[in-house]
Formats: sequence, structure tokens, C-alpha cells
Amino acid sequence: MLRAGTTKLATAAALPICEQQRGMATLKDISLRLKSVKNIQKITKSMKMVAAAKYAKAERDLKGARSYGVGAKAFFDNIDPKTEEAAGETKKKQLLVLITSDRGLCGAVHSSIAKEAKNILNHKAADVDYKLVTIGDKSKAALQRVFASTIALSGNEIGRTPPSFEDAAIAAQAILDSGIEFDEGTILFNKFKTVVSYQTSKLPILPLEAIKAKEALNTYDSVDDDVLQSYSEYSLAQLIYYAMKENATSEQSSRMTAMDGASKNAGEMIDKLTLAFNRTRQAVITRELIEIISGAACV
Repeated sequence: MLRAGTTKLATAAALPICEQQRGMATLKDISLRLKSVKNIQKITKSMKMVAAAKYAKAERDLKGARSYGVGAKAFFDNIDPKTEEAAGETKKKQLLVLITSDRGLCGAVHSSIAKEAKNILNHKAADVDYKLVTIGDKSKAALQRVFASTIALSGNEIGRTPPSFEDAAIAAQAILDSGIEFDEGTILFNKFKTVVSYQTSKLPILPLEAIKAKEALNTYDSVDDDVLQSYSEYSLAQLIYYAMKENATSEQSSRMTAMDGASKNAGEMIDKLTLAFNRTRQAVITRELIEIISGAACV
């Protein structure tokens, strides 16, 4: 009985001490959290400035890169007009080229590509075989858990520097050398519209044999096999380069917008934490004054 009473007395005596320590710890915790949020705000502001500079350069480069994509797309549109009958046909061997990068903190730029690819793969016909080429680690990371068997080729080290035609040529050569057989292909990328908006778009690609089988190819004069093979390889690099430039501009603009929003949210959190810190400090000071005055009155 004495031991139980002693335990109760010890517990009761310890409660005010715990509350006091908890109050002091809360003030310290708020101070540490306030400091960490301020450091995060400095980082997000710096990232916004860097993204703004990269976005300005990417937008200037995009104007020249669009001629590559428009020219190559016009050729495919001329030899492969999408009639109503042809639009319903689905080739059995399909290729999906996903254009992303290795870096995050840019909103839903990469996840929109992965979401569109998942939508295509989940709603495909039973007799259609898809092969994926992931350019950038973000698309590979989003798809490899469920669709690892469909990923035929992947590349990284994308997004650290502005994409060049050499990068696109390397990717196109890797696709041609991989031996992937496909009847039709599609490039998924984000098309830049404005600073705050982009659109997930598709570009058609055709292998050499599919190009030769098109009847509309006869409208072009002096097209032999060597010329056609050279142009099919070059047009693949053209389309990939155009898609990489569009996606890079969309990524930088989205990162700039995301970092601006993060900086504003950090500012709001700093205001709330500062108010909570001041209130807690005032409460601690008031309690100490009450204790001092009560002690003096007792004396």
C-alpha cells in the first residue's frame, strides 16, 4: 500500500514538471521549425531564379527547334493521311517513346507523361504489343514497377543541360540499333503553351518499311531506298529533338511556377510560426512573472 501511494505521489509530482518542460520544448521546437522553413524558402527562391533564367533560354531555343518538328510531322502527315477507316485500325506492334528528364520539383510535368502512357497500356487491345522507350529516369521510375516487361530501352542524364540535337541523335540511333520491331510509333511529350500551361501531346513515327508501304509516297519525286532510309533515320532524330525541346521548356516553366508557389507557402508558414512563437514566448514570460510575484507576496 505504501509503495502504491508513493508511486501515485511521485506521478502527481512529476506532472507539473512535465508540463513545464513540454512548454519550454514547444518554444524551442517552434524556433527550430521556423529556422528550417526560412532556409527552405531561401532554397525555393533560389531555384525559382535559376528556373526563370533556364526558362528564358529554353523558350528562345524552342523557336528554332519547332521548325524541325513541323517539317518532319508534315512529311508523315502527307504520306499517312488519317482517314476514318485508317483511324480505326490498330497495328499489332506499337512503340511508345516517353520524353521526360531526370530532375523533379516541377509540378506534374513528368507524371502527366506517365499517366498518359499508363492509360494507353491499360486500355490496349489483347493482340497489340507495346514496347516502351523511356528517355529520362522519371518516366522509367513511374512505370517500371508495373510495366517493367514492356520497357525495351531507357536513357538517363537528361535535363541537366539543355537538350541538343546530338542528344536526340544518340537516342534515335539507340532506338534503331536496339532492333525493336514496330509497325507504328508515338512520341509522348509536353507541348509548351504558356508560362503556366502545357499540353501532353503525341507525335507519330513510322519505321522504314511502313513508309515504303504508303501509296502517298509516290507523290515525291526521286525517292530511292537510300534517300528514304537516310531521311527516316534523320526524321526520327528531328522529332525526338523537337519533343525534347518542347518538354524542356514546359519543365522549366512548371518548375518556376512550382517554386514560386512553394516560396509563397513558406512565407505563409513563417508568418503563422512567428505568431505562434511570439504567443508561446509571451505565455512563458507571463507565467514566470506570476511565479515571481506570487513568491514575493508569500515572503
